[in-house]
Amino acid sequence: MSGSVSALPPYARALDMDIVDEFNGAPVIGMPFADRVQGRPGFLHGGAISGLLEIAAIAAIHRALRAKGSDSAIKQVNVTVDFMRGGVSQMTYAVGEVTRLGRTMANVEARAWQEDRDKPIAMGYMHYLIKPKRPV
Repeated sequence: MSGSVSALPPYARALDMDIVDEFNGAPVIGMPFADRVQGRPGFLHGGAISGLLEIAAIAAIHRALRAKGSDSAIKQVNVTVDFMRGGVSQMTYAVGEVTRLGRTMANVEARAWQEDRDKPIAMGYMHYLIKPKRPV
């Protein structure tokens, strides 16, 4: 599934994120450890983890919208990130799950992990405004 990096926004490409797999119909985003995502020596920076969660959420909501035949734009309303353990110097993954997709709002839960998906390093909870594109 690798090689879909062009579908991700510039921020994701700057941190070498890529779509590496799929889980329950949502893209799994991978981010390799590198100096640009390091906080304290040997650990991921919290901002890089948060960014990975956000990219996973955006990928999941766009996939869900496309499945409904919609090309609506989204606007982030709020984000909550819970950090559960330090991310160490290895590959990190994240996936988003759309928990509610209404006409004007969507709720997404994202999970980031390293070796074991059942042991997340962080969880993100995001709400998005859905804005239908105006006809040209």
